Amino acid sequence: MADKPNFVLVPDSDPASTSAPPPAPVRAAVPVLARLRALVGIAGGLLPRDAELPEGATSAWNGRPRLVFGFDATASREPAWATARQVTDALVRALPGELDVALAVHGGSRLHTFTSFTADASTLRDRAAGISCIAGHTRLLPILSRSLAAPGVRVVTYIGDVFEESPGQGRRLADDMGRRGIKLIVLHDVADWNARRDAELFLDLARRTGGCVLPFDANAPGRLRELLAAVAVYAVGGEALLEKRRGEMPGAVVLLRQLGGRG
Repeated sequence: MADKPNFVLVPDSDPASTSAPPPAPVRAAVPVLARLRALVGIAGGLLPRDAELPEGATSAWNGRPRLVFGFDATASREPAWATARQVTDALVRALPGELDVALAVHGGSRLHTFTSFTADASTLRDRAAGISCIAGHTRLLPILSRSLAAPGVRVVTYIGDVFEESPGQGRRLADDMGRRGIKLIVLHDVADWNARRDAELFLDLARRTGGCVLPFDANAPGRLRELLAAVAVYAVGGEALLEKRRGEMPGAVVLLRQLGGRG
């Protein structure tokens, strides 16, 4: 394949905090060989010609709206990630050439992948295919921090189940996103009953940005594709464009309903 997945490793550094939460229990370990295969898959695309710049650097922005597609790829998330990576191209195919998307994925207790932004569906799909799940704690906050530092980002979409970081840091970052006009849209996976305990926190973070929480079902890839397509339209043209497209996009109806209730 001529176009290999392009990824870049970034430091495992959370936003500065004066009070770090106690470490959460690590999720179930995965076999050593599986972990090694995952690490090789992540490292395989280092130093591509169009790689995202290291954290703290400013990447060139072409003026198009940007969306960050974040995902919790810890060990227990493999079924959900297998579904999501099949439909990532819906983000750029909804409005071809009008939106650039970056993948931001954490696993192994660190944000290990934050790709360059692309409007090419095949590139996005290939990059997603090269990511494997690794056991560890969740790391949503570095995704939010990196998204704030990238010019042109309008929406951060995150698929996850639990929150294992500092709620205070999360609220501060969400407030910063709200001031910058960057919406957080969480697709919350509650297949595991433990995830339901964090529903209110995800809702609070999303509301602070002007975003919302949507349901995620790993057994319904068609529905996920519809929701991601609607999120892409929202990132480009806001609620006004969603209203125009609602007659032809089932996901637009769902997203508008949730945005209207902000939850």
